[in-house]
This record gives sequence, structure tokens and C-alpha cells, in this order.
Amino acid sequence: MQSRASINSLSDELATGSGGVVKNGSTGGKAPVKEIWPSMLFKVFGLVLALGTGVLVGVVASLHLLGVFSTGMLSSRVDGAGASPQQLHLHLLDTHATLGLNHGMTDSELLWRASMVPARAGLPIKRTPKVAFMFLTVGPLPLAPLWELFFKGHKVFYNIYVHSLPGYEPKEYPSSVFFGRHVSSQEVKWGDISMNDAERRLLANALLDFDNERFVLLSESCAPIWNFTFTYNYLMNSNQSFVGVFDDPGPFGRGRYNPRMAPEVAVEQWRKGAQWFEVSRELAIYIVSDVKYYQKFRQFCQDTCYVDEHYIPTMMYIEFKDKIAGRSVTAVDWSKGGSHPGIFGKNLAQEFLHRIRSDQSCTYNGSPGHVCYLFARKFRPDSLQPLLRNAQLRRMLR
Repeated sequence: MQSRASINSLSDELATGSGGVVKNGSTGGKAPVKEIWPSMLFKVFGLVLALGTGVLVGVVASLHLLGVFSTGMLSSRVDGAGASPQQLHLHLLDTHATLGLNHGMTDSELLWRASMVPARAGLPIKRTPKVAFMFLTVGPLPLAPLWELFFKGHKVFYNIYVHSLPGYEPKEYPSSVFFGRHVSSQEVKWGDISMNDAERRLLANALLDFDNERFVLLSESCAPIWNFTFTYNYLMNSNQSFVGVFDDPGPFGRGRYNPRMAPEVAVEQWRKGAQWFEVSRELAIYIVSDVKYYQKFRQFCQDTCYVDEHYIPTMMYIEFKDKIAGRSVTAVDWSKGGSHPGIFGKNLAQEFLHRIRSDQSCTYNGSPGHVCYLFARKFRPDSLQPLLRNAQLRRMLR
């Protein structure tokens, strides 16, 4: 109010000529105009400056209370609207490109982060869908030269993840496709829940990359039997995931069921299957997010239950029966009978490769008469040279 009164008073002085020039040009004893004007201008400037400062302080205080200058608001503006496509792409890639495979997250942190799903469908960037090849190994990859041949020339269409036992020191050359692709690992015991932990660890690391759309689990004894282009198109064009699932009423199937798994898992829902699966991103996210079934299997499927043969097959059968093909794309040789599949070494049976490559007894996207297998196991390290010398296989891998 005082500032407004001062301005009004000053305005009156300027309007009436008080203290200024008289009509006849005399000053009437007052100071001349050239001495008064600087004084009045100084007063006006001072008042305007004071008012402007007050208004600015008020605006800043209001914005601060509204949270405009908060870190969260600034981050959301930088991360979202107004960002260039390149900036947005880099921000989305932060979950895997910046973190890398040596991100230092615990299993709980990793599974939590990998389970996050955007509420809005689609990505606001162009990308190339990739296949995540996940190798669950004890140590080295003896068939690496064969895989190098398989992956050659297709770098933008795949990512590789390797889980080996703790303490193993990889010895790949920097030029190898496996160089720097080992994830943080934990001890794994065959037939134990730790096997599923390793599988979920691989899936979670692969899910951090938004480009990965299909996820295939392999071992160090697995070999490709078709070239990369055929394999990639087979997986990307499939409307189902490939998880082996079947009902075994005998002692090695339902005989392993524990009634304490009810009501989450009924005996009629109990399923068995090979652990070497291939799943879509949707199913991969569900696997790493699962707590409900995981806790039941961890508690009530131990020792001779062999949880790695039942956990994922049973869960997928209950939750995604229509989204799985009920078969694996990794072939093994059961022709010799017994509880374990055949193992191939330097005396590799060529007829086995021919048989699984020509097997068309399955359905693909609802249509019969299609290739059933993309990979095969179990190949010992000494089978590498026979595989590389196989003219038909080399031709198919190119």
C-alpha cells in the first residue's frame, strides 16, 4: 500500500507541475527541471525494482511448493515428452547398456527389476527383435567353434548369456561371440531348486534388454542343427512357446507329487518335461515374477523329486496351457532306452542328425508336417570335429 501511495503521489507531481516549471518559464524559487528529473526517475526505478523482486520471489515460492523444481518432475520431463528419439532410445536402453552384465544386483533385485512391465503397449522406438541364447554350463563351452559358425554375420539379431559355476574364469578371445557374456552366477546342484534359480537368473538378465523377444535355454552339450536364419524365423514366427509338458502317471511322474503342494498345484495338474525350454517374452516375465509356485516347489519338491523337471512344465501348463506347444525344440536320443538320453562323442551317429532334422511329426502354429527340432544334445567335447566335418551340417549352418 505504501509503495502504491508513493507512486500515486509522484504521478500527481508530474501531472500538476508541482516543484516543476511555471508557465512563464520562471522556477518560482524551485529547483530547475534538469535537477528534478533524475531524482524522480531514480524513485520510479527503485519502486519498480522493488515490486518486480517481490513478484519474482512469490512466483518462485509458489512453483517450489507445487513441486515444479523437484528432481522427480525434472526427470520425468527429460525422460519423456520433449526428448529427442535418440535421447529417448538411450534412456530406454539404460537398463542393459549402462548396467551391463556385471550390474552387481542381488537375485532379489534382479528378479524384481526384470519383472517390471510397461503399462502402455509397444515401444516408442524402432528396434530389431532378438533371440536371447542362454547357456547354462558348468565351465567352458567345448562346442563354441560350432556356435561361432552359427552366429556369424547375424550380430544384430541375437544376444548371448552364459551362466557357469562360480569361480570359473572364461578364456574366450575378445573376438568371440561369448566374450564378456557371462552373468553373475551362483552354485548349481543337479536336480535341485538351484537349477531353476540359475534359469531364472539367465532369464532376468536377458529381460533387461528390451530387444529380446524370444528366450532359449541351452547347455554346453547342445549344438545347432539348422542355420541361424531358419532358427530365428522359426522362433519369431511361432505363436506358441516351446516347453516340454506331459503327464506321466508312473512313479517318476505323478509318483513325485507331494499332496502338500495343494491347492496351488493339484495332482491332476502335475506335469513333467525337459528343462531345455524356449519361451516368449510374456512367459519369461511370468517365470521371473513367480512367487506362488516357486515357494511350493522349493518346499515340497526336493531330492528325488527333481524339481527342474517339474517346476516350469507344471507352472506353464496351469497358467499358459494354450500358449505352449507342449514340446521342446531341443532333441535328444532316447533310442537306446534307460533313464538318460544317449551321449555322442567322436563316433557321432550321423543317422541321428539326419533323423532329427527330417522329423516332421509335430505341429507348428497348428499345422502338421513341419520341422520339430532346432537344436540337439548331448554332445561330448570330442564330438566337435566330427560335427565340423559333417558336410551337410556345415552347409546348413552357413
